[in-house]
Amino acid sequence: MTNKLVQQHLLKGRREFEIIDDHVEVRIKPRLGPLESLSVMLTVLNPEPVITPSSLDFTSRVNGEPLLSLYLGKPSAGEFNAFVAELKQRALQEYNAFAGLKQAGNVEIEPPDFAESDENRVAKMAGKVDAARIEEAIQMLGTYLEPETITPLVEALRALQAEPANEARLADMINAFNALGPQQGAVLTYAPYVGVLLYDDPLAPR
Repeated sequence: MTNKLVQQHLLKGRREFEIIDDHVEVRIKPRLGPLESLSVMLTVLNPEPVITPSSLDFTSRVNGEPLLSLYLGKPSAGEFNAFVAELKQRALQEYNAFAGLKQAGNVEIEPPDFAESDENRVAKMAGKVDAARIEEAIQMLGTYLEPETITPLVEALRALQAEPANEARLADMINAFNALGPQQGAVLTYAPYVGVLLYDDPLAPR
């Protein structure tokens, strides 16, 4: 569990994020200017962040505005991914508790249970695969994750990109994702289109 992240940027200065109970303490020290401190309640954070070319932003559930902006991959990919995974989980837990969805006792929040079988999802997605978005996903994964940890998935994505209408290639990609284990969260963070292929979510960004 990683509750604190300290990031240093050559031009923009230092940022510290610490998850404390039901909020995130943020301390920002620009290269020029005074120290800024603020608290962000976990209940208002959208647990699915938005990636820009230089940052990963957690936005408000209310108006979609960025509330937390993290430098991508700093201070290391491992520390960054661990903190992002913890923040996503805690934001979801706090919101569920606030909304009355958390039962009494120590309850572990499980990922959404997609009732459809892999076979049904493959049939549904056949013919809808966007090769350009697969390329974008591959580039993001190669930039922000350790290549050797996701090689089978990247290879499956390359094969699907070459044959986007081939159901067997899509099935191979789903199997490669299912075999990732703890890396699944990081993959979906940096390459949200993989989630679209997995779940055919009509609300996912296009």
